[in-house]
Amino acid sequence: MIIPADTLIGLETEAGFLGWVRDRARWCRPPWRTYHTLRSRGSEPGFPDLVLVRPPRLIFAELKTERGRVSHYQREWLAELEAVGAEVYTWRPRDRPEIERILQ
Repeated sequence: MIIPADTLIGLETEAGFLGWVRDRARWCRPPWRTYHTLRSRGSEPGFPDLVLVRPPRLIFAELKTERGRVSHYQREWLAELEAVGAEVYTWRPRDRPEIERILQ
């Protein structure tokens, strides 16, 4: 079932939003390869939630709920990735139209 683009059902949580973004990425043709660290315990703090690859592009995306805050460590990672030329985004559910545009 495809959720209409104007509804927030299931996107109130970061996990629900992550699922939505990954689904959209996989539905693209050609599809994006996605990576999300399942259990971040013991990992470097602040690494972005989602890595998307579809040559020649590489995207790092931090996903937040509408009220979620980007931490100091997350800002550092995003800034350094951007400084080396990576495509970097902080996405919230309200950004769905832009996300769909970027992934096409």
